[in-house]
Amino acid sequence: MFAAPTACYRSAAVPTGVLLTLLLMISVAPVEAADPPPLTHRFKPIDEPIPAPPLRLPAVDGVVYDLAELQGRVVLVNFWATWCPPCRQEMPSMERLHRQLESRGLTILAVDVGEDADTVVAFTNQLEPAPTFPLLLDPDSRATQEWRVKGLPTSFVVDTEGKLVMRAEGGTEFDEPELIERLRTYLPTP
Repeated sequence: MFAAPTACYRSAAVPTGVLLTLLLMISVAPVEAADPPPLTHRFKPIDEPIPAPPLRLPAVDGVVYDLAELQGRVVLVNFWATWCPPCRQEMPSMERLHRQLESRGLTILAVDVGEDADTVVAFTNQLEPAPTFPLLLDPDSRATQEWRVKGLPTSFVVDTEGKLVMRAEGGTEFDEPELIERLRTYLPTP
């Protein structure tokens, strides 16, 4: 039986062509129908918050977003890719979280790793609900490396002072009530 992974990893030691060939072989191999594993809400606090690395990237619409300009807001930074099953699975819950907490001061920046705008838009247009938060492009994976992302999806919470306060590796159910309550503790009080 085939079980979908909870995180996607890409090793720098394996050539991209080999990875794509393996991915194609897996995707066309006959498998039993199986539900993907449930997403979690495994955000863990960072014991000693540190300043977030720089993040300045264009979105699929060409607008450039700079994390430094968002100081004073809580920012959820999610690194993902369209080829990653748990990344695909968590995207609708991220939009639901965005709709719930944007007015309270939460900004979501979803950083696509290694793909172009057409690929990202084609995928996200199929989602229900479709994302309304910025979809940033990191085509050369430079930001991904600066943020020390080891696998996809990986998410971080940056507090109002620009410090990393929480991290999650693997697929996350972003609109889980427990996670929403934890995020509210970082948001400015209304």
